[in-house]
Amino acid sequence: MGKSLLVVESPTKMKTLSRYLGKDFVIKATYGHIKDLPKSKLGVDVDEGFKPHFHILKGKSKVVDEIKKAGKDAERILIGSDPDREGEAIAFHVAEVIGKQDNIERVLFHEITKKGVLDAMKAPLKLDIAKYNAQKARRILDRLVGYKISPLLWERVSYGLSAGRVQSVALRLVCDRETEIESFVKEEYWVVDVTLELPTGETFAATLDRRAGETSGRKGQEKLKITSQVEAEEIKRYVADKEFVVVKIEHREKNISPQPAFITSRLQQEASRMLRMSPRRTMMLAQRLYEGVDIGEEGSVGLITYMRTDSVRVSMEAIAEARRFVKDGYSEQYLPEKPNFFKNKKTAQDAHEAIRPTSVFYTQDKVRPYLDKELFALYDLIWKRFVSSQMTQKRIETKVVDVTAGDYIFVARGNTVLFDGFTKIYEEVGEDDEAVASLPDVKKNMVLIHKDTLMEQRFTNPPPRYSEATLIRTLESKGIGRPSTYATIVSTVQERDYVIKEKGRLVPTPLGRTVNKLLSEFFPTVLDVGFTAKMEVRLDEIEGGKKDWVKSLEKFNSSFEGELLSAQQQMKSLKKEEKETDIICDKCGEKMLLRWGKSGEYLVCSGKPECKNKKNVRTEADGKITIVESVAHGTCPACGGKLIEKKGRFGRFLACSNYPECKHTQAFSLGFACPMEGCPGKLVEKTSKKKKKFISCSEYPKCSFATNKEPAEGECPACGAPTLFSFRKNLYCLRKDCGWKSR
Repeated sequence: MGKSLLVVESPTKMKTLSRYLGKDFVIKATYGHIKDLPKSKLGVDVDEGFKPHFHILKGKSKVVDEIKKAGKDAERILIGSDPDREGEAIAFHVAEVIGKQDNIERVLFHEITKKGVLDAMKAPLKLDIAKYNAQKARRILDRLVGYKISPLLWERVSYGLSAGRVQSVALRLVCDRETEIESFVKEEYWVVDVTLELPTGETFAATLDRRAGETSGRKGQEKLKITSQVEAEEIKRYVADKEFVVVKIEHREKNISPQPAFITSRLQQEASRMLRMSPRRTMMLAQRLYEGVDIGEEGSVGLITYMRTDSVRVSMEAIAEARRFVKDGYSEQYLPEKPNFFKNKKTAQDAHEAIRPTSVFYTQDKVRPYLDKELFALYDLIWKRFVSSQMTQKRIETKVVDVTAGDYIFVARGNTVLFDGFTKIYEEVGEDDEAVASLPDVKKNMVLIHKDTLMEQRFTNPPPRYSEATLIRTLESKGIGRPSTYATIVSTVQERDYVIKEKGRLVPTPLGRTVNKLLSEFFPTVLDVGFTAKMEVRLDEIEGGKKDWVKSLEKFNSSFEGELLSAQQQMKSLKKEEKETDIICDKCGEKMLLRWGKSGEYLVCSGKPECKNKKNVRTEADGKITIVESVAHGTCPACGGKLIEKKGRFGRFLACSNYPECKHTQAFSLGFACPMEGCPGKLVEKTSKKKKKFISCSEYPKCSFATNKEPAEGECPACGAPTLFSFRKNLYCLRKDCGWKSR
């Protein structure tokens, strides 16, 4: 009997599987895809039923030759690429190069553990043509959009631009949110708080809620609106000599249920929010945890189940194991009488379990010595979320106290945790959630002492910009993208310089807004959120064998070609367009011309090339052009001119205002001292080749300090470091030998 051949995607998985399958198997890795469409041309024969012309990728010939050679001598051939559409495409491409399609078997490893692997090997399947067709359809859709719109953008806007089918919709969401923020009109309002004291000396704060006799705002009626300082001061004077009496106390118990184990989108959101990991980084680390990590004497073990899933379903064996862990490790109060089950959304594929540890007995203490900091942090998050999902509810008591003061009612709210339940291990807390303290023991009809009244001016806020986490949540809620694509969507719009990240929020660049405006105008179908969501459903139906992939592509292409033709005929070239303005050049007296560049609109002198005067501008919603004056950031050390802020391919920097006569440049300083002891450097803003912003010391390479956290004013109370850093409303000292934290 000859050996069997098993082909997988990664060498890490190959190493882990070899421990479980022994010497009877030859295991080869494809190192990802081995075939794809050519880069130099469309690679799709539209007139021949959208026939794709896949070819062996550059650098993969040796890998393919090794697989073909191993396949010739193999008694049995199995392909164990990832259990999703991309994995199925790899399986079909491997089958094509080996040539023995009828004898090739498919195995799906949902977890890389001994049991998971052996169970999968006992139940091999046939290659799934419907799943492969869904992958082909998605790949061809993206190719048609990218390779037909991009050349038009090169010609009319700027060379090197690109358009993606789903990424362009994500860009639209970010741009639409920015427009909402810009058009938002703030409204002033005032909050009036009073500090009240009990006879026992305890104090608490209450907020003005409504006039006496009105229905409580918590039952549906809006709070009393105070729109001016004058009105707030009148109320303050009015209540100054009034008696404050407790007229109503409400006690309510509330049960909070645990969250299910992670699906892909939730993992990306929580890792972004809690660990500040990009979705792409999260998926890279999750892939490593899935494929196998060396944990000492046990060797390489897959620590989590497959990480691309939209299902909250968990196997009964895993649930039983989690319940046994809770029972043995905690008191009986933390174990519910029956297992907790969670419902999937209607759109969920349910092809794979939720993301969970392959065994809850791979505890943090057991794996910590073998995982690096980031890998451990992600595993810890996944482990805690899963174990907590099989614990009892958190119970809290909410107390609402109404206090009258003449014609007004002030309200105080407090929470008391009666039982922590699943939050003993894990609690999902929102970015803007604030802890609500418990209230003292007040009684009805109790007269309180009025200690103070505070007035605070506030303004209504526009909707916040998207973070990576909230953009993924929005894409998911609108049915755009799938677990395997969220990370790519969010990273691609940033890599193309259409969106940048500022203080953790996504901001469209002038280039991104221009591209979005053109695509929205000329390709409304491609940019339509509803249409894109329907295409995702259609791809799912192709995977389920319910729709024909060629007919689906024909339907899309018929409307797309019409829009493409219209765009080719009507889209103006921004490269050549110059618009005369009434603004006069301050150097030669000629009129200035409005031009467009990758960094947005700007003015040039019509007396060019003799006059090289340029001005940065901002165009208002009403079309008015405002010159943006450059703010001086110090003196040029080379010539004594002003140092002004500029933007380049690697972010902000400072340059001399006397350019081109003086070409001095330097990193953009944030004005904070380096926190490292004895270092005279200042903190400067830099951008990596991968477009990631970070902060480092101006004395590099003498000082290697670097961080991605935001600097904050203040001195560390523990070690005296001159600068602190903020993250999630906490302050930190980043000296390695200190580690101080504000709370």
